[in-house]
Amino acid sequence: MSLSSPNVSPATLTKSRVKAAPISGICVTCLDGCPGLCEIGRSALRGRENLYPEPFGEVIAGSEKDYPNDFSHFNIQGTCVGAVGVEADSDKATFPAVNISTELGARDKIKLRFPAFTGAVGSTEIGRIHWEGMAIGAAISGIMVVAGENICGMDMAAEIKNGRVVRSAEMERRVKIFQKWHEGYGGIVVQANVEDTRLGVPEYVIEKLGVEIFELKWGQGAKDIGGEVKIPDLKKAIELKKRNYIVLPDPEDPVIQKAFNDGEFKEFERHSRLGMVDEEGFYKTVEHLRKVGAKHVTLKTGAYRPADLARAVKFSSEAKIDLLTVDGAGGGTGMSPWRMMNEWGIPTVQIECLLYNFLKRLDKKGKFIPDCAIAGGISLEDHMFKAFALGAPYIKAVCMGRSIMTAAMVGNTQANMLRKKMEKDIEKNGTVAHFFEEDESKKKAPIVKKGDWIDVSDLFVTSPKLKEKYGKDFKLIPPGALGVYTYIDRLTQGLQQLMAGERKFALKHIDRNDICALTREAAEMSGIAYVMDADKADVDRILG
Repeated sequence: MSLSSPNVSPATLTKSRVKAAPISGICVTCLDGCPGLCEIGRSALRGRENLYPEPFGEVIAGSEKDYPNDFSHFNIQGTCVGAVGVEADSDKATFPAVNISTELGARDKIKLRFPAFTGAVGSTEIGRIHWEGMAIGAAISGIMVVAGENICGMDMAAEIKNGRVVRSAEMERRVKIFQKWHEGYGGIVVQANVEDTRLGVPEYVIEKLGVEIFELKWGQGAKDIGGEVKIPDLKKAIELKKRNYIVLPDPEDPVIQKAFNDGEFKEFERHSRLGMVDEEGFYKTVEHLRKVGAKHVTLKTGAYRPADLARAVKFSSEAKIDLLTVDGAGGGTGMSPWRMMNEWGIPTVQIECLLYNFLKRLDKKGKFIPDCAIAGGISLEDHMFKAFALGAPYIKAVCMGRSIMTAAMVGNTQANMLRKKMEKDIEKNGTVAHFFEEDESKKKAPIVKKGDWIDVSDLFVTSPKLKEKYGKDFKLIPPGALGVYTYIDRLTQGLQQLMAGERKFALKHIDRNDICALTREAAEMSGIAYVMDADKADVDRILG
């Protein structure tokens, strides 16, 4: 039984003419005369363009591979006895009483109202467009937002002197948006790769923009190479090559320039370099970041082989960093080679089990254990609970990449749809009664005329609470941020309900005994009790 779907995928807009062979993905009968609907056929014409999910710049993609073990292979245990973290009283041990806040950091703690943060929102166009919604949504939700790699390098208005960035309007915009709405919980994290480090991005954002949390990046779960974007502009492609990025095909080649101008292809690819991890170099970099003013230093690593995870754990322990984020395969990204996203790396559940085992080994030796977060396809409250339990007591938060961006995108899309409808009605009638409900008799509505601010808050169930809190400033919160806040609000209650059912009234009380494995394979892989063996000692004690 194949776990993959090669050669055909909605991510690459490809399909098979007839049933595909499970191993190759090629049609069982490949017909001479077929126009080439599959990846092979499209690649015969467009080559490397077909490495990536489409339409680029408009999608965030996630692996479709059906991994043999994932969070669905575990179930959450429940109990009808007692309460941990609150008095075992039916009037006090209610699910709204569950505390889902968390703290991160080796010394000075970063407080989060909700135990999550965004994935890295980097230099992709879709990331730039939705930054405002995600950053403001994170700020008012009390979580962290991560500004990803290459933002300064991709900013064509950036001022660069002697190979070092002295000002980037785009990075400044991103940082200031979050800082304006920051309420003391969460924070903005800025991330750096090879090119960012050479440009002096760490020093710039820490010293000039007041960024306190800086993240070193070894990689991510979606790919094992550097960051990538597509560039539909020849001048920009040439400038990025001058900034020492890898740009393909060569934008300075006259043959390539003519082909681009003639419309033979429409986009260049910009690639980042591979980082080279070195233990002594890592420690020196962490120390340098602290010296230039970073209050918190974190590390993000991808789904590399177990030895690299061991390096991440050891180096993070020795350097006493504030957070180690481990990203498993199977999550998502703004742009990664599609087959790579499906076929490389260690999936989330397996890498979390390895992480737990490695941390436990250091813990037994009395070593410093950094706070950890897990990432890779986590989107709902049950995923979160299982992630906390599987890595307990070391997992303090989860990183949610695609899911939080999805909430921002949907918030914007629905608001734009409603605005267009109302603008069309205003254009036709001069004014319009603002109704979101189909039955207009159910609520009174203000009359909106041309030029008025169009209130789309009826779309979001949390709007009344936010209007009360922010007053006139509520108008400044973009729909994407309302989408993020409302999504986090749902996850908050969902997580509280699951934790209350297990009688755990604070995150720190979740342990590995709070879940059971549904298959013996999952039990053997994780060390979590198989469902038929769970509570065996307690059962024997109860039944005598």
